[in-house]
Parts: sequence; structure tokens; C-alpha cells
Amino acid sequence: MSLIYKISTVDLWQIAEKTRVFEGAPIDFQDGYIHFSSKDTVKETAAKHFAGQDDLLLVAIDEDDLPEGKLVWETSRGGALFPHLYAPLSLDAVRWVKPLPLGADGQHIFPEL
Repeated sequence: MSLIYKISTVDLWQIAEKTRVFEGAPIDFQDGYIHFSSKDTVKETAAKHFAGQDDLLLVAIDEDDLPEGKLVWETSRGGALFPHLYAPLSLDAVRWVKPLPLGADGQHIFPEL
């Protein structure tokens, strides 16, 4: 099992739980794919794109359970590879969902990855 991660607001994730499909966040719709992060890039993603937000969840997805050919690892900031899903995310691929709270220092507190 190889996990990738999605940071989501609680509100967006509650909609996904009702439908059993995550269609994406506004940035995902804008770019035409669902943005994910690897274990090595997820903390930087939180700091860069979600600074100060405290209504977040960290979602772990098993990339082996995603539709064949729809997950593409593409070069992004600093030459790092990021997983992008060119399809809706079925919640059947989700392994766990955990809160992503802010610490006293304003940084997100991550669970063990």
C-alpha cells in the first residue's frame, strides 16, 4: 500500500462522505485534477496553501485503489513530483481521515504518517 494525502476542509469532506465521492476543492476544479501530496511534500503543502486554517482534515488515500491511468505524478514546485488525480476520488480508496489542527505556534500538527 502506498499512501498519498489530500488536505480538505471539514465542509468539503462532509459533502464527500454523503455522496461517497470527493469531486475536489475549488483549486482542483480550476486546474482540472485533484491535487494530492506525498508524505514528503504534505507538510509544505499545508504551510504554503493552508496557513492559519484550522478547519482541516488530512485524508490518506491508497494510490493502488485509484482508477488505472488516472493518477499522474507531475513535476511542480521546486521540481518535486506531486500526484494528480484526473477523476473524482471514490471514498473506497480512503484509508483514514484525521484532524489537522493548528498548534500554539500556528503550524499544523500532523499525525504520524
